[in-house]
Order: sequence, then structure tokens, then C-alpha cells
Amino acid sequence: MFRFHLTSKPEGPVAPRTGLIETARGVIHTPAFMPVGTLATVKALEPAEVRGAGAEIVLANAYHLFLRPGHNLIRQMGGIHRFMGWSGPILSDSGGFQVFSLARLQKVTEEGVRLQSHIDGSAHFYTPETAMEVQSALGVDIAMPLDHVLAPDASIDAARDAAERTIRWYIRSVAAENAPTTFAIVQGGVYADLRRWHARELASHDAPGYSIGGLSVGESKAEMHAMLEVVTAELPEEKPRYLMGVGSPEDLVNAVARGVDMFDCVLPTRLGRNGSVFTREGRLNIRNARFADAPGPLEPGCDCHTCINYSAAYLHHLFKNDELLGHRLASIHNIRFLVRLTWQMRAAILAGTFAQFAAAFLATYRPVDEAVRAEQKEKWEAQAGFNGR
Repeated sequence: MFRFHLTSKPEGPVAPRTGLIETARGVIHTPAFMPVGTLATVKALEPAEVRGAGAEIVLANAYHLFLRPGHNLIRQMGGIHRFMGWSGPILSDSGGFQVFSLARLQKVTEEGVRLQSHIDGSAHFYTPETAMEVQSALGVDIAMPLDHVLAPDASIDAARDAAERTIRWYIRSVAAENAPTTFAIVQGGVYADLRRWHARELASHDAPGYSIGGLSVGESKAEMHAMLEVVTAELPEEKPRYLMGVGSPEDLVNAVARGVDMFDCVLPTRLGRNGSVFTREGRLNIRNARFADAPGPLEPGCDCHTCINYSAAYLHHLFKNDELLGHRLASIHNIRFLVRLTWQMRAAILAGTFAQFAAAFLATYRPVDEAVRAEQKEKWEAQAGFNGR
């Protein structure tokens, strides 16, 4: 079961909108943020804590679960919902991004991708049909096809070749046996004409939803915004649009303004484990000495479990002493911040005040400097041993 309908009247395809996605395991109000549970767990948190933060849907990664513990084991355990204890909807990324950024890529052919596992070096042949087999075994509510992902500096010829292959792989994916509800993925790098063509071609296939991939991978914010405007202008208004791997608050606001409905990112939990928390003014480093005796919450007025029950001084103490509870509490706050932000945007859209809300938010929220952001990303990737979302 999968249905989507708009609950507001957008002023065109490139405009903020609200909607409702109905699945067999529950409904998702859009705009929506999906916490990432790559290996069937949102890092450091129990499903009840994720649900308590307001999340209606989570994301898992087919490629990672294919490698460990294996999709057939999860099938034997009753499917991913029972396996991880999450009763609500689950969307799975096929792992296309991880296949090209994480695995030791051997060869891309029309049939699929030959690769070596980043875990143990074992050889695998990952095809569009494999990705569908894995996601069917997991029993997810929304699946992604295998797409051909390239580096952001890829030439237009390479980007065109990858985009064309992504369409052919999508056709094979939805034709696979027992394929779940599967979105199409729009690629095309930062080439406007290519993005426009790819979106039009995929729109002609009448997918249940459309993902926008290959952004927030090194291009400028202006390039991201331009590509979003190009793509959403070509996508059917009656289908959900999902911007993959994007989770900075300012990016959510700017993307919703351009007609995007769904988001996912590891950012709130990754930042939380590193002592960085979202506030309406920007990110704060809770390890900073000024929080050592701060009696109030991380953010005044925040309704998350962390802010209701603990002081900023307590979180500062936890992080200064490497206590794992700090990771959990900061992650809960960050997820709640993004989920609440989508709720606030939804309310503003329905009230006809989104433009004012967005202007006020962007005027007070201080994004991380691009150079600092790049340095943090490089550090995290070195620590994790891979270039992943």
C-alpha cells in the first residue's frame, strides 16, 4: 500500500507544499525528516526514543545490510521492522551512493557493479536486481533502485552516461520479482540541461515517487538550489519528492521552499556523537567552557526529552568525560530539532506564512562556514574509514 496526496495547494511545482504519504505501517506527514538507521539502528538510540523525537519514518541501507548481517538472515527474523523493533514505515536506500563511495569499486558494467566489500574485501556483483532482492527480503515500505553515482566533479559526458544507465537500471529494478514500492532517482550532477532531461524522462515512467540524488556532495549551495529548481519544475506535482542525504537546517528550509517533501541524513546523530547541537541560532559545541555552569537547557523552549530533563551543564559534563549518555541525549535533541522544523514549516505552509517563516529562520540561523564544513566532513570520513552520507 502506498498513496500520496497534497494537503495544501502549492503555487506551482517549485513551491512549498504539504502532503500525506499513506503506507501499510503508518502515515508520513510532509515535509518530513527521516533519521538514518544505516545498519537497522539509529546510532545510540532505541526506536522508542526516535519515535519520541517525532519521527514517523526511518531509513535503512540495503547495501550495508546486504553485507552484514545479510538480507536473508533478516528475512528469517521476520523482516527489518521486527528485527530492529521499529513498527512504523521504513525507507531503504539501495546503497548506490555507498557502492561508489565506500566499496572498493572494481568495474561498472551495464549488468551491474563488481566490487569488494569495505569490511573484509570479499567480492560481490551488485546489480539492480540484487538491490531489489535485498529490499524485498528486508520488507521495507519504500525502496530505492540502484543508481549510477559519480563524483561531483564528473564531466558532462560521464554524468550523461551515468544518468542514462540510471534510467535503464530503474526499468530493470521495477521489473524485478517482488519489487517493493520503488522511487526513481534523478541524477545529472550540476548540469542543468542534463538534470532537466533526466527528470522529464523519469517522470514519463510514472514512478510512485521521485528522489533527487547527487547533491550535497561538494557542490556549492547556489548550485544545489539551482538544481533543485530545475528538477522540481519537471516532476509530477502529485508525487512525493525526496532529497537524498541532506540534513542541515538551512538546507531543509531552502529545499522545502523549492518543492521538496522528504529528507534524510546522518548529520543529527553524527553531530550529536561529536558534541554539536542544533539551535535556532546555529550549531553549538557543548564542550565549550561557557556551558560548564549553564543551568538551562540546550535551547530555551525546546520540547525534546533532553531539554526538558537535563541542563546544558550536564551535557557539557558528559562530553568532557566521554560518557556515552551524552551521545544519546545530543542525538535526541538534534533529531527532534529537525523533525520539529519540518512541523513548523508544515504549519507555516498551511497558514500561508511560509515565506515569512523561512526569511525569519534564515536571518537568525548561522550556517557553518563552508571551509569548516569541509574540514569536519574530511575528519569524520577519516575516522569512519569511508566517504559516506
